[in-house]
Amino acid sequence: MSKQAETRYPIHELLASRWSPRAFADRTVAPETLGALFEAARWAASCFNEQPWRFIVATREQPNEFERLLGCLVEPNQAWAKAAPVLVLGVVKKTFAHNGKPNAHARHDLGLATGGLTVQASALELYVHAMAGILPEEARSRYQIPEDYDVVTAFAIGYLGDPDSLPGAASQQERAPRERRTLATQVFADTWDAPANFAG
Repeated sequence: MSKQAETRYPIHELLASRWSPRAFADRTVAPETLGALFEAARWAASCFNEQPWRFIVATREQPNEFERLLGCLVEPNQAWAKAAPVLVLGVVKKTFAHNGKPNAHARHDLGLATGGLTVQASALELYVHAMAGILPEEARSRYQIPEDYDVVTAFAIGYLGDPDSLPGAASQQERAPRERRTLATQVFADTWDAPANFAG
């Protein structure tokens, strides 16, 4: 199933074809392929080159570890994510290593790293579905995550599956068209809410 973005300006095919499925094929992701994804994340830009992101990974080849990470998701996400071959938690260090001060950009930098991972996944015909629906304190307890770190997100990784495999309304959601706000509502110039000349 394709969900090609309908863009106002041409963008790279890897970005235009990226979307966040809930249906994943029953197909293993090879360790070297996972390595390539996290290598892409490793080379993301970050404030002071702090690289505040950390990832916890579980695959279905290790059922106990997979169930441990699956239990860090809210139940509606567990319903479909249990079929993904790979689950990941995204964690950030809250303070800078060089001075111990709060790092207000840590979550932004985790986003950059996850974005790089996602583009690399697209290049390898994999899909990533990021989730805000997580149980941060459950994750902290299950993985003994230190207090100086926040559990921010989770995501599923895998090859595209059959929407009919999804429970209930999720199958219809999977087929729904992709939608985005217009550039004019997001990109401003001169003053707040005034669209940039290329965005109007």
